[in-house]
Amino acid sequence: MSRVLCRSVIALRLRLPMARHASYLVDDPKYSFLKDLGLDKKNVGVFNGKWEANGQLIQSYSPANGKVIAEVQSANTADYELCAKAAQEAWHAWAELPIPARGEIVRQIGDALREKLQPLGQLVSLEMGKILPEAIGEVVEYIHVCDLAVGLSRTLPGTIFPSERPGHVLIEKWNPLGLIGIISAFNFPVAVYGWNSAIAMVCGDVSIWKPSDTTPLTAVAVTKIVESVLTKNNIPGAVAALCVGGRDVGQTLVQDHRVKLVSFTGSTAVGQQVGVEVQRRFGRHLLELGGNNAIIVNADANLDLLLNAALFACAGTAGQRCTTTRRLLIHEKVFNEVVSRLKKAYAGVVSRIGDPLLSETLIGPLHTAAAVEAYKKTVAEAVKQGGTIEFGGKVMDREGFFVEPTIITGLPHDSPLVKSECFAPIVYCIQIPDLDTGIQYNNEVEQGLSSSVFTENLSDVFKWIGPHGSDCGIVNVNIPTNGAEVGGAFGGEKATGGGRECGSDAWKAYMRRSTVTINYSGTIKLAQNIKFGDE
Repeated sequence: MSRVLCRSVIALRLRLPMARHASYLVDDPKYSFLKDLGLDKKNVGVFNGKWEANGQLIQSYSPANGKVIAEVQSANTADYELCAKAAQEAWHAWAELPIPARGEIVRQIGDALREKLQPLGQLVSLEMGKILPEAIGEVVEYIHVCDLAVGLSRTLPGTIFPSERPGHVLIEKWNPLGLIGIISAFNFPVAVYGWNSAIAMVCGDVSIWKPSDTTPLTAVAVTKIVESVLTKNNIPGAVAALCVGGRDVGQTLVQDHRVKLVSFTGSTAVGQQVGVEVQRRFGRHLLELGGNNAIIVNADANLDLLLNAALFACAGTAGQRCTTTRRLLIHEKVFNEVVSRLKKAYAGVVSRIGDPLLSETLIGPLHTAAAVEAYKKTVAEAVKQGGTIEFGGKVMDREGFFVEPTIITGLPHDSPLVKSECFAPIVYCIQIPDLDTGIQYNNEVEQGLSSSVFTENLSDVFKWIGPHGSDCGIVNVNIPTNGAEVGGAFGGEKATGGGRECGSDAWKAYMRRSTVTINYSGTIKLAQNIKFGDE
C-alpha cells in the first residue's frame, strides 16, 4: 500500500494522548446520558465477542467546547487479527441461520436502538457536533434501515429462468459473501454503519467496523447496543466486531483477503486509493465518496420553496454532509433576488449557531480545528481569486469550532475552487442563462453524488431526470440535495465512487450470485444444440 494511503484518512489520524484532564464530560451530571449508554472515563474500543484492546489510548473531544468527553483504548494490528478470526468463525453459524431468523435479530436491534434513541442521539450531537434533531434523526435512520432489512429477510429473491434443454432447470441463487469491512466517517457515525450492517446481517454476512477515530465513543455505544441483542439470542458477538484504530488497522483491513467487501465512506482521494488496493487483491469495494452538489434555480422556480430548502441544504450540519449543496446555479432573471433573500435567511440563523445539544440551536460547530483552517483558507482564496463574500466568511470568536455560514459570488463556474469540495458551510452562487447551461455546470465537476432543480415546468423536470440531464446518483426536483430516505439506493457516480447503499437492490453488493443448472433428465444435453462425439 502506498505511503500516501498510509498517511490518509483511511484510518483518520489518531489523536495523541494529552495530559490527563482533571475532569471529563462523562463525569459531568449534565451529560448523564453517557453513563446511560454504558460509557465511562476509559472505554475499550475493540469488540470480538469480548471487549479487549491493546492499542493507543485516544481521547474524544466535543467540537462545541474542545473538552475531553472520555477516552478509548484503540486496537493494534494484533487486535484486528483477533477480530477477523473471531468474525470468520462466527460467520459459519450465522450464515446457516434461516434468512427470516437473521431478520428477527435485526428487528430486535432496531427495537434496542429505539430504547436508546434519546441518549444515543445526544452522544452523536456531543461528539460529532450536529444539532440534536439531526443527531436523533441519524439514529432513526439506522432504525429505518433495520425495518427495511427485516422486510428484505422475507422477500430476498431468487429467479428461475426457462431452460432450452428438456429436463433441466436454470436458477439464480444468492449467498452471503462472508466477512465484510465497514470504514465509516465522522459526519454520520451511526447511520453509515447501520446502512451497511443491517442489510449485511440479513444477507448472512458478518462485519468488522472501523469507525472514525474522532467519533469512537459513538461506535462503542452502538456496538454495546448490538451486543446486547446478540447476547440475548446466544449469537456470537463477533458477528458485529468493532475495531477502533489507526492507519495500521485501516491498512490491514483493506489488504485482508478474508474481507470480501470493503465499504468505505470518505474523501474521493482516499477512496480512490482504497478501491485500487481492494481491487489489487480482487476483492469488492463499495465507495461512498465526496460530492460537489448543485441546485439549479430555474426562472420559474417557487422561490419561497427554494429558500426554505436552500437554508438547510447549504448551511445545515455546518456544511458537513456529503450531500450538502456547494453550488447554487441561479437563473439570471432571479439571481439578485435569490442572493438577497438567502443573505437575509442566513442573517436570521447566525444567532442560533451554538451548542448543538440546545433546542434553540440550528447550526453546530465544525468537527475539528483542521476543518476550521480549511474553511479559512478557502474563504481567503475565494477573495484572492476575485470572489465577493456576500455573507459570513469569519470564524466565530468563541470556544469550539464555530464558523459563519458563507455565501460567495463572483467566481466563474469552472474555477478550481468552485470545482473542489470544502467540507464546510460555503456555497457559491453562479448565474446561468438557461437550464441547459445549468445542467452543463452541474455535470462538469468530478463528483456525481446529489443534485436538484427547482422549477414548475414539467418539460424541464423530465429533461433534468433524463439521459441529457443530471449525471448524479441522486437527482431531485423541488427538494434539497440532502436528506435522502432509506427506501431508495443511496450513492453517486463518477468520483463519488459508484457505490449504492440502503434500499432498492443495494443488498446485492453484500451477496454473491451463482447461476445454477440442474439436470433431472437422466441424459446429457449440451446447450446451443452442440453435438460432441456419438451423442
